[in-house]
Amino acid sequence: MPAPTPKTPLAVLGLGAMGGALARAWLAAGHPLTVWNRTPSRAEPFAAAGATVAASAAEAVAAAELVVVCLLDHASVEEALAGVDLAGRDLVDLTTTTPAEARAGAARAAERGARFLAGGVMAIPPMIGVPGAGGYVFYSGSRDVFDAHGDTLAVPAAGRYTGADAGFAALHDVALLSAMTGMFAGITHAFALVREEAIEPTAFAPLLAEWLTAMAPTAHRTAAQLVAGDYVSGVASTLTMQLAGAPTLLRTAAEQGVSPELLLPYLALMERRVAGGHGNESGTGLIDLLRG
Repeated sequence: MPAPTPKTPLAVLGLGAMGGALARAWLAAGHPLTVWNRTPSRAEPFAAAGATVAASAAEAVAAAELVVVCLLDHASVEEALAGVDLAGRDLVDLTTTTPAEARAGAARAAERGARFLAGGVMAIPPMIGVPGAGGYVFYSGSRDVFDAHGDTLAVPAAGRYTGADAGFAALHDVALLSAMTGMFAGITHAFALVREEAIEPTAFAPLLAEWLTAMAPTAHRTAAQLVAGDYVSGVASTLTMQLAGAPTLLRTAAEQGVSPELLLPYLALMERRVAGGHGNESGTGLIDLLRG
């Protein structure tokens, strides 16, 4: 019987909620792990679980070829790695950043002799290391790093490679989170409308979830229209038609004593697009309006 393949050693810098969840997943899978955290007491449970605790970020980086960083922000990463020898290391930055910050991190890593992979974690800590939980990580940057360490990186959550541009993982991450934020705004407004009525929230919730699920394929139609450059053909609900229903939305909010502030910015965009002579379009044209 062949001997089992040795697990890749790695170092994790940052043991906050997400970094700690990542570290626990790799420990549970049997990976030799070196950890470092700015507040040493946070590393104690990991030492008890078998991790080696480094006294400094430099010591942690020196302990493994694969180094995963998950800190508060880009500035925290820059501070932690200042003066650290990164030569020969594969640096995977799972810190939440902007695309420009990820590209800057990739440039600095290259200057210091490291290969760089940026990540955008599409999960909350309780989903990490849980098969079937639905979490995953966007990766961008060095394809060689992604291919070399794909199995190890997939231990906490599945990986999805988005391209050689180091900023793409962050861009995908923030784009999806932005869409989620808009959805949360709609859910908030909907519940506010029915809050004071004899409508059970638990009975209303399935209707709301079903409706949003039915509307989700709009994303595919929008993508197709952007590629074709045609926002008019086959449109069933034009901006003019949608805008005609806006007064009802606003009057209902007033009747229910609900502020319309979550609706007004989007309705204002629609008004501007229609005023510009694009009333026969779908909402896809609003993307061009946002882009100026």
